[in-house]
Amino acid sequence: MTALRRDLRRLGVLLSTLVAAACVTAGPSLTREPECSDVAVIFARGTNEAPGVGEVGQAFVDALRSRLPGRTLDVYGVNYPASYDFATGVQGVIDTSHRIEATAAACPQSRIVLGGYSQGAAVTGYTLIDSLPPGFVLPEGLTGPMPQTVAPHVAAVVMFGTPKPWVVNLLASQAPPMSIGPDYTAKMLQLCALRDPICDTGGLDRAAHHAYLDNGMIGEGADFAARAI
Repeated sequence: MTALRRDLRRLGVLLSTLVAAACVTAGPSLTREPECSDVAVIFARGTNEAPGVGEVGQAFVDALRSRLPGRTLDVYGVNYPASYDFATGVQGVIDTSHRIEATAAACPQSRIVLGGYSQGAAVTGYTLIDSLPPGFVLPEGLTGPMPQTVAPHVAAVVMFGTPKPWVVNLLASQAPPMSIGPDYTAKMLQLCALRDPICDTGGLDRAAHHAYLDNGMIGEGADFAARAI
């Protein structure tokens, strides 16, 4: 084997190792094919949380799993920046809608549970809107509200600390109203901690926005979802 061929082979091995390592370390936010489980959880993390489902999302998944003994769960963390630039949240809306449609098509027997925390709750809500203001131009990658045919596959929607409209408009100008369609509102639970300034009108306690892990609402959301499955 010539030195050149030997070096190229070593380079190929190195690249393969790096790609494999990237796939492992990047976590569940990487797009992957749905696994056909009894329950498919799709959760959008909050602002500045690490890729995956985030702390609130993981606590919700763990609580839901404990309430569904014998059932299998596939968990997907919505792939989007979750940065302080709320305008990039549209990437999460695109990813969530694609994931819902892909799961419904590939795994029609799976019961889909949607969830989100903080900015992630807004991502989930905007994924489920059923109407847009006249003349509103959809961002590239979106074709409009999701097909009604996927709605029956969604068993429950649980949102923690959903930003109030003025918060969304402050951080993402020209955002349309979050008009969630009737196919989903009956399956939806929105949880807001008392005095949470992000979701509670008049709320002024910044610490309240980080209280969901300890205030019992994770369990309340998991109970709601488990009953709906």
